[in-house]
Amino acid sequence: MLDFVVIFTKGGVVLWHSNASGSSFASCINSLIRGVILEERNTEAKYFEEDHLAVQFKLDNELDLVYAAIFQKVIKLNYLDGFLADMQTAFKEKYGDIRLGDDYDFDREYRRVLSAAEEASAKQVKAPKAMRSYNESQKSKKTVASMIQDDKKPVEKRVNIQESPPPAKSQPSSPATGSSKDDIIMENRRKLREKLTPTKKTSPSDSKPSKPASEKAGKKPRVWDLGGNSKDAVMLDRSKDTPEDVQYQNINSELVGTMQGVIRDLDVESEAEAENEEESSEEEQEEQVQVSKKSKRGGLLSYFKGIVGAKTMSLADLQPALEKMRDHLISKNVATEIAAKLCDSVATSLDGKQMGTFDSIASQVKEALTQSLVRILSPKRRIDIIRDALESKRNGRPYTIIFCGVNGVGKSTNLAKICFWLIENDFNVLIAACDTFRAGAVEQLRTHTRHLNALHPAAKHDGRTMVQLYEKGYGKDAAGIAMEAIKFAHDTRVDVVLVDTAGRMQDNEPLMRSLSKLIKVNNPDLVLFVGEALVGNEAVDQLVKFNQSLADYSSNENPHIIDGIVLTKFDTIDDKVGAAISMTYITGQPIVFVGTGQTYADLKAINVNAVVNSLMK
Repeated sequence: MLDFVVIFTKGGVVLWHSNASGSSFASCINSLIRGVILEERNTEAKYFEEDHLAVQFKLDNELDLVYAAIFQKVIKLNYLDGFLADMQTAFKEKYGDIRLGDDYDFDREYRRVLSAAEEASAKQVKAPKAMRSYNESQKSKKTVASMIQDDKKPVEKRVNIQESPPPAKSQPSSPATGSSKDDIIMENRRKLREKLTPTKKTSPSDSKPSKPASEKAGKKPRVWDLGGNSKDAVMLDRSKDTPEDVQYQNINSELVGTMQGVIRDLDVESEAEAENEEESSEEEQEEQVQVSKKSKRGGLLSYFKGIVGAKTMSLADLQPALEKMRDHLISKNVATEIAAKLCDSVATSLDGKQMGTFDSIASQVKEALTQSLVRILSPKRRIDIIRDALESKRNGRPYTIIFCGVNGVGKSTNLAKICFWLIENDFNVLIAACDTFRAGAVEQLRTHTRHLNALHPAAKHDGRTMVQLYEKGYGKDAAGIAMEAIKFAHDTRVDVVLVDTAGRMQDNEPLMRSLSKLIKVNNPDLVLFVGEALVGNEAVDQLVKFNQSLADYSSNENPHIIDGIVLTKFDTIDDKVGAAISMTYITGQPIVFVGTGQTYADLKAINVNAVVNSLMK
């Protein structure tokens, strides 16, 4: 059963819906528009779920419309694909073009299409086959006599094979005829003897026919496989033709070289046709001239339409260009799964769309993919650390950022770069050394603190120490150290707390539980995932499992997962910037910072257009 059916534009303007009580489904439709239609995410699935509801939809790229059907998630409806396609056809047949503000009365057509789809689905469902009773089975027809083995039949079969061929059907040999076994053997031997005895003996000399002397004297010419035969040579020999045959040949030669038929789409009258038309009447000539003019006009128009006309793109037309584009994205270090999803999304957005005057399919695919990449990299929510830190400072509490990621991606180094950026914006920072596992982690942060204070001494900032380090050594609980650091920052009026954590692989359950506990206990303002730009397919696995672990191992109803991404080692990859697409596509979270060098100032915001241009060139 369908709860709600709606037709709306891709911008969210509703043209028609099935019932008046559609307000309860508005949030589901809005989520579909925001999360799937506008961002073009997973549009190849054409299926969307929210809470207990499921939405199956169909895109009409020609009119930029969406046909959606909402139903309960536990119900499986097999006819929805055909129903939405038929509803799209019926709506286009009735209205054709779409003008916003008009009233669309589609109730009668909707009921007709729905009833036809339900009836077709009911016919396809086969009733379960009833079991046969015992009397109807083959087993009930067996008797005791049919199950008794007859010892005489194998003996007869063996004797027949050895002594003679099997008897004819008209004279069956069976014990029921009254003859004994010896009589049957003697009869078979007699038949075999008669068959082997020849009726008439002929000498070999009599069987061979005598050859004439003329054939024995000469040698036969060799006949080649592709050289024809004597019959063809006789037919092609014209030296013995009669005058009548020559006259017939000359008459047929006059027809050689004349144009028979017309050229499609370009009708041109020949001189021979003009001479034949002079023999016809004047009325027939006028009719033929009018017909030829119409055919010329239609042929030329169709010719130019084939060159510059608006062609409707299909999936078969798009497939070669999409396969090349997918390989190109993979060569740019985009994860294979993400590249396939991007190409499927582009195919869905272009299927059924008309091309421009002189456009090509490759240019359309490239343009659609460029727009999709820009939408993916553009942030969906605002992350303004400076503004949020100032707001927290006015409220009398420190702004807290937690850094997490796998081993060796540069968490501590990029934490120091972000710390330098915050000092440049006149924030004093407390670094919490919560990596209590890796040897040298605390000493590395102590060195960064000393260098940053040397670059920004307290004398330049009214006696304020701009960077402090809070550390408790190794082997301690990271969540407890972070909590104490945040409390210390609150008491000493520190503006920002940066929490450094130990690197961990996404499959290490104990360490992922520890990270989830650290985030749950301290409730930070921002959780940043630090990933390197060198990874390809691994980026998908890292982000998916980090987010899943933070959600699964947290006891909160709304767990705090990754808010943003810091992409490191961006200066080592040249134009292979696909990791930015892979990471952003998975989480939908923006890339906040990009690490591009070895100094503290080598920290930049991502340039969306530059990344997209590097991917597409």
